[in-house]
Order: sequence, then structure tokens, then C-alpha cells
Amino acid sequence: MWLIETFRHTPSLAVFLTIGLGFLLGKVKIKGIALGTVTSVLIVGVLVGQMDISVGGPLKSISFLLFLFCIGYSVGPQFFRSLKGEGLRQVFFALVVCVLILATAIGVAFCFGLNPGQAAGMMAGASTASPIVGAAEDTINSLPDNPETLKALADAIPVCYAMTYVFGTLGAVWLLGYVGPAMMGGIDKIKAMTHELEKELSPASANDPASFNACRPIEFRALIADGDWMSAPHTVAELEKQYISRDRRITVERIRRNDKSELIDNITPETIIYPNDEVVLAGRREMMVADNDWFGHETAGVDLLSFPVEDVDVTVSKHCRVKTIRQLFDNKWMDGVDVKSIKRDDKPLNPMEDTKILPGDIIELVGEKKKLNRAAKEIGYPDPRTLATDFVFIGLGILLGGLLGALTLKIGNVPVSLGASGGALVSGLVLGWLRSKRPVYGAIPKASLWVFNNLGLNMYIAVIGISSGPSFISSFAEVGPKIFVAGLIVTLVPLFLSILIGHYIFKFHPAMTLGCCAGARKTTAGLGAVQERLGSTVPALGYTVTYAVSNTVLIIFGIVLVLLTA
Repeated sequence: MWLIETFRHTPSLAVFLTIGLGFLLGKVKIKGIALGTVTSVLIVGVLVGQMDISVGGPLKSISFLLFLFCIGYSVGPQFFRSLKGEGLRQVFFALVVCVLILATAIGVAFCFGLNPGQAAGMMAGASTASPIVGAAEDTINSLPDNPETLKALADAIPVCYAMTYVFGTLGAVWLLGYVGPAMMGGIDKIKAMTHELEKELSPASANDPASFNACRPIEFRALIADGDWMSAPHTVAELEKQYISRDRRITVERIRRNDKSELIDNITPETIIYPNDEVVLAGRREMMVADNDWFGHETAGVDLLSFPVEDVDVTVSKHCRVKTIRQLFDNKWMDGVDVKSIKRDDKPLNPMEDTKILPGDIIELVGEKKKLNRAAKEIGYPDPRTLATDFVFIGLGILLGGLLGALTLKIGNVPVSLGASGGALVSGLVLGWLRSKRPVYGAIPKASLWVFNNLGLNMYIAVIGISSGPSFISSFAEVGPKIFVAGLIVTLVPLFLSILIGHYIFKFHPAMTLGCCAGARKTTAGLGAVQERLGSTVPALGYTVTYAVSNTVLIIFGIVLVLLTA
């Protein structure tokens, strides 16, 4: 058949067919639950693989290394920040959950007589930790055995992964959404406790690029200087001082003369404002909405307000001498610049006058570009928004990680190493963290990260599915029931114990316990089920740190599982 021969001659077309249909299938929901993209891509890959297509070359390893590096890069800052302060409890909890998953998987593997490939695939699916698939295969290929045996072990990984992933997702949704609340006092009690906690916290909104906060923190408004105070000319410095006397910080951005003859955008303290001039004022919203009638009345000023402003995140350096917001605004270089937000360890702070500024804080500044550059230089390291990706950083980062992973340590007669995959992950973690400390290099926009993460992992899974397709059905018939039962145990036992440990030993708030369990188990579907049942986004506050930790540790534990069962 012409189509099959075309795929065999150009296997890259089969890979893109698998990715496209896999993403389409992954969107299909049955009673609100979807298979997920990774599982769908694997299933489609197995079906496409029945055409006996040989996908050669380094495509599989390149895509997986790119995925692992970018995963490390994105979670690295939070991973290292969580190793101190309040986040440390969540780190320890995530480690406990990962150890429970590994211990259960090892016990089940020995009881059921699973080989390293079967054990790794079963653990990856049951814990919905897809990256284990690649790390385990990389480790199996480094074992001292003949190529045919190693290939058989590696081919077992996607088979067992596919057989356990579906219940790994559904089981987590059921336990976290329904059993978990019942174990901690009932859904009604936890809902009431969660709504009380909401009054103290401000959970982050969903990461939806189409949504934005209707309340803009920084306002630019045009006023005509015709109030009583403007019966005579005044300088910009006098106007701003007048606002300060009313406990308001307002800056003058532009002035247009009342006869429309001159537009002034190079504002200095000595610039004179004449009666009936049009003036653009900028400041925080709470400063702008108060009474301005003494100065003038507001006008639409569409053309006057049509000028570019930017916002930029600035990481406060240890050399910054400013200690509070008030001291920040006392400096001349902050003229025309306002503070939109402050974050410390990913938590938003209210930028009040007495708010302290510490090294490592991220201050979001708003203003014209030249004024922003002037202020950012004094505060620390700016991280301007960009669409360009630093491929030098990515390329050399993956290279360094791969070289690190190639280093081998012998324990007895067993060679132990991180492998190229583990090295790429560690490199991404460290370099992502270093960039967060000094963001002057290594820019990878969020959109690029999304593409690298999703395309990298799913291209790898597509190749795995196509390559293992011819042997998938026979392997499924041979070990299907045994692997399914093993996966069921590895899904339910660690998660059940995790809820008890989080509630009774770590004493997290019930909603946080469920969020931490979802993060440590890497189950976004489970988090969604919890948030829907509680009618709150509070559980997400326990998800992020535990997800960052388990996303790293479970990959390493996949390597450990292979070595122990080998």
C-alpha cells in the first residue's frame, strides 16, 4: 500500500501523524476525565507501529534530553528555594511520598517477578510519572548484558506504562477527590475549613493566557489643569509635592500645552505646568482614584495617552541599598517609575510604603523604557520580556548535563551513573536556579518552554510507541493481568498512606494535604478533582513545591528501581 510504504520510507511523517492524532485523542473527555496527551500519543504510536515502521537516528534521545532539561529549568528556582523556610515541610513530605512509591514498586516487582523493564513501566504508569519511561530505558541500555536482552527489557517499558497509566490517573482522582476528604472529616467540614483559609490567603489564579486581572495596579490618566490650585503656573516638582502632602505618590509623564502647540514628554522637576494644560499622571490605582478636582478634571485624552510603556521584572541584588518601598521612591532614579507588584519566594506581597525589600525579591516595575532601565540598574538584575530563546544556553546546558551523566561510579560490580537523561535534568535544575538569581542570560519564554516540554516528551513517546508497536500486542497478552494488578497496588497504597501522613504527621490543612498529595504524585487530574469538589483553588498552594520535588526525585527513583531489580 502506497501510504504504508511512504511511512516506512519517511518515518518522520509517521511520528508527526502520531503526535497530531495523539493530541487530538488526548482532548476527548468521558465524564470529565481524559486519557491525557502522553497516554494518547503512546496508544496512537502503538497502532501506527503495526505498520512495521523503523524510526532510526537520535530523534528519540534528543527530544527526551530537551524535555528533561526544560523541566529542570522551569522547576529549578522553586525546587532550590523550597529547601529553606516553610517550604521545607512540603519538600520532606514529597520525599516521603516518592519513597513510598519506590518501596511499593520494589515490593510488587519482587512479589510478581517483574523484570526491570516491566517494573519501571509499571511504576511510571501507576504514579503517572511519564519521564520515568525515558530514564529507565536509558539506564537499561547501560546495563552489562547482550543487546537482544536489553531490547526486550526496554520494549516492556511502554507496554506496562500504557496498561497502568489509565488507572493511575483514575485511581488518583477517586482517592483524592472522594476518599481523601472522607478520611479527614468529610467534604462539608473540609469545605468550611478551606473557605476560612481563603480569607487569609490569596491563591494564584489559573494560568490562563487569555485572562487578566480587571483591576490594573498602575493607572495612566489624562487631566486638564483647570482646578482652583492651577490658577497660576506651577512646576512638576510643586505638583508632585502637593500630591505627597495628600499622602499620594503621583508622577507626571507628559504635558501638552493648552494651545496644542507643544507636546512635552521629557519631563523634569523644573518643567512648568500652565493653566489648562493637558497632563498625563501615573500612579498606583488607589492613588489615582481619589479626589483630583483641586488640580483639574479628567479627560479621555486618547491621543495623549497613546505612548508606549513597559513592565519589567527586576531581581533585587545583594548590593541594593534600598530596604523599604518608601526608601525606593525617595530616589531620583525612580521618577516616572512605579511598582506594580513584589514577589518573594513566588508569593505576592502588598507593595505598601513600609514593605521591606530583600535580596532575591522580584519587583515588577512599570514606566517608559529609558526610565525603567535607569531604575533597574540601581535595584538589581532586570529580566525583560522577550520572545527570543537563548539556544546557546540550552545547547551547552544539555551538553554539560550529558557529560555529567556519563560519569560512572562502580558499586561492587554494578556501574552506577545518572545517565544522559539524569544529567540533563540536574543541569536544567541548577542552571534554571542560577538564572533566577541573576537573570542576565538563559532566557526561555514560557511559550517556548511549553513547546519544548510537550513536543520533547511526546515526540519521544511517539517514537517509543511506533518502535514497540510490533511486539506490543504479544507482550500485552503475556503480562497484561499481572501488570494491571501490580499497577493498581502501586497507585492506591502510597496515595492512601500519603493522605494519612500529611494529615496526622505533617498536620497540613486538609485542602493543602490533598494538594500536596496531588503534587507529589504528579497528577494534575487529581488536583483538578480536589479543587472542583472543594470549590476552591487553595489546594494548588500545596501542589507546586511537591510537584517540583517529585518531578525530579521520581525520575532518579526510576533509575534506582531498574538497578535494584536488575
